[in-house]
Amino acid sequence: MRSFLFKKNFRGYAMFLRVISSFLFFFAENIREVNLIIEQGNTSSKVAVYKNGHIEASFVYKQFGVSVVAALFEKYAFTQGILSTVIDTDDELIAYLKNKLQRFVFLDEHVALPIKVEYGTPKTLGKDRLAAVVGANYLRPGKNLLVIDAGTAITYEVIEAPGIFLGGNISPGMTTRFRALNHFTKKLPLVTEEDDIPLIGRSTETAIQAGVVNGIVYEMDGYIDELKVKYPDLLVFLTGGHSFYFERRLKNSIFADINLVLTGLNRILEYNVEN
Repeated sequence: MRSFLFKKNFRGYAMFLRVISSFLFFFAENIREVNLIIEQGNTSSKVAVYKNGHIEASFVYKQFGVSVVAALFEKYAFTQGILSTVIDTDDELIAYLKNKLQRFVFLDEHVALPIKVEYGTPKTLGKDRLAAVVGANYLRPGKNLLVIDAGTAITYEVIEAPGIFLGGNISPGMTTRFRALNHFTKKLPLVTEEDDIPLIGRSTETAIQAGVVNGIVYEMDGYIDELKVKYPDLLVFLTGGHSFYFERRLKNSIFADINLVLTGLNRILEYNVEN
């Protein structure tokens, strides 16, 4: 009889512990910080939702402002956030975010970073460039890195193994090159990229396509090859709106990560919250 009562009580106690454990897990899941990550670029704005270090959702907007962010707050319980912009500052948006979030970071040259920056003019350093560097260093710490961001402009950033951002280069992006040839000449047409690009163009259109696309490929591979002379163990990240287009065209091995800038912004936010 005693054995029966003991087993019955033990089963009841075990069930009670399972219920408590489930409740605590549910509670822990829902009290985690929900991060709002905003990257305002030249042609569009990207927003990401990060929870526990992982991206849960992302959105791209052509038109962006307080009304867009307010709609996101109705869907997500954001507790902290960061805003990075390469365009004119939106004071109304910043005021709204400061009011809604418990912790808010506006990325400028004064924000603390988890890397050392040796760039000579930090005030003019593009925030997207900085975030991409932080993201790459976060994903591959202790490595020599080259970050290529293929967007409106193409940027090349070099990070040495201890986490030192040395600087980088900027050149026109693919669409910018197409538009420049059309704008600054009288007869060259405006063309866009195609999937199949010949080595040598057989018409004016394909000559422009081959010249622009192949020129960028040789440029990227050239930087990689040259840097590998100094850093044989160099790891290369490719990101940006046109990263998917060049990923399969490069001869060198790379890590393609379309969310690298967002990852870097989330890391900068977490670093400032921690410190």
